[in-house]
Amino acid sequence: MSVLEIDDVSIHFGGVKALQHIALRAGEWEIVGIIGPNGAGKTTLFNCITGFYTPTSGTVRYRGKDISNLPVHARTALGLGRTFQNVGLVKNTTVLENLCTAQHLQVAYDPVSGILGLPATFVEESRVAVRARQILELMSLEHIALERVADLPYGMQKRVEIAAVLATDPDVLLLDEPGSGMGPEEAHDLGDLLLTLRKEFGLTIVMIDHHVPLVTRISDYVYCLNFGEVLAQGTPDVVRRHPEVVKAYMGTDETDEPGEAGGAGSPATPQPGAHRSEEYA
Repeated sequence: MSVLEIDDVSIHFGGVKALQHIALRAGEWEIVGIIGPNGAGKTTLFNCITGFYTPTSGTVRYRGKDISNLPVHARTALGLGRTFQNVGLVKNTTVLENLCTAQHLQVAYDPVSGILGLPATFVEESRVAVRARQILELMSLEHIALERVADLPYGMQKRVEIAAVLATDPDVLLLDEPGSGMGPEEAHDLGDLLLTLRKEFGLTIVMIDHHVPLVTRISDYVYCLNFGEVLAQGTPDVVRRHPEVVKAYMGTDETDEPGEAGGAGSPATPQPGAHRSEEYA
C-alpha cells in the first residue's frame, strides 16, 4: 500500500484548469521528485495534498484513508509535514523558538495551564526545547539556535524550515523548492542531508525542485508536470531523457545531458519504491 496516493485529482479556478487527472504515488521510505516548468501546477498539487485547496474532483489518500476533505491541521496531525516556496517561518524570532513553536500539536498541557504557567508546563517546555536542539544538532544547525531567522541567508533559512517541519514529527515530508537560493555545492549537500533524514526519521519524502541534478540524484521515482498534467513519470534516468520532458522543461536537445544521473542512495531498509510494478514515461 502506498503511504500517499493521489488519484485522478483535478482542480479548476473558474475557467482555468490548474490540474487535470493527476495520479501520483509515494511508497514507504521513498523519495519522489516532482519537476516541471513554472506554472505546471506543482505547488497547486502540494496545496491539494496538504489541504490548502480542495480538489474539484479526485481523491487524496494517506495510508489508504481518504483525506481529501480534512483541514490542514488534521492532515498535519496525521503526519503530513510541508515546507513552502517562500520560507514559512516566524522570521523575527530565533531558530530555536521556531522549532519549539512547531511542536505545539505535541505539547501535553492545555491552553489554560499554559496561560496560568502551572509547573507541569515548564517540564513540557523543557522537553520541547531539548527535542528542538536535537533536531538542530542532527542538521548541523545547533550553532545558529539563538540567531534570528531574518538575519540568516536564504539558503540557511530553507534548512531551518526543514528542521521546523521535522519538529512536527511527520511521516511524509513534502518539500516545495528546498534547493532554491542554493548553489550546486549547497544543493549537493542538501541532497545528502535528505538521504540522511530519510534514514534517521524513516521518512517518505515528496519534493518539488527546479534543480534537476538534485532531484535526479536522490529520487527513487520522478514525475514531470506540464500544463497541469503528468507529462512523464518513471525512474530519474527515464524521465530526464524523455523527449517531451527535454522539450518542455530542459530546453535542450534530447541527446544532451540536462543533469547528472544517479541512484537514490537508499538506506539499509526495505527497498523504496518496491511497490511499483512498472515504470513508464
